Amino acid sequence: MAQFGFYYDNTRCTGCKTCVMACKDYYDSSIPVAYRKVFDVEGGTWKEEENGAYSTDAFMYHISLACNHCDDPACVKMCPTTAMHKDAADGIVKVDVNKCIGCGYCVMACPYDAPKVDRERGHAVKCEACWERLEAGELPVCVSSCPLRALDAGDIDELKQKYQGTQQIHPMPDASITEPNIVIKPSAAAELAYANTATVTNPKEV
Repeated sequence: MAQFGFYYDNTRCTGCKTCVMACKDYYDSSIPVAYRKVFDVEGGTWKEEENGAYSTDAFMYHISLACNHCDDPACVKMCPTTAMHKDAADGIVKVDVNKCIGCGYCVMACPYDAPKVDRERGHAVKCEACWERLEAGELPVCVSSCPLRALDAGDIDELKQKYQGTQQIHPMPDASITEPNIVIKPSAAAELAYANTATVTNPKEV
């Protein structure tokens, strides 16, 4: 595998968060730590017409995100000990726990808020793409657990050939910042011209 990546079908996702819980269960993560997060995004308004009826352009959608194992990862560039590094074999961004001092610079640097410092373990943690499952010929646990099959994973070039999509939808940061290895099939709601006015309605969850 030249470069690992994720695929996310925004048209299928119902925001059930099974991917989140499967990941937390598999890695026995502490309560404040989640390697994958699901954002609930809502926007639009209601408008009173002249006849007294109301019309709406309200919309909502969900975004399931983990580490995007970027081509130019900000967390790696910011890490003072080289604990955060990009594996040359598969492009997966990993943490060397023997080098990590838990400073949190990677947390501050990542525009996707992917790394976390687990205070119970004393070092940074993040999605490492279930690399041990990949080596065993299995998919990451978030992918295999999704009941709607909204997630897929593998070589990013193969995912791009298999699926049509983009690298970002609102409110994700501009893909040019870190070049994330993700392919997203946007839903109709995410493609609305005014979707960039939407807000994340579950900020305490993510």
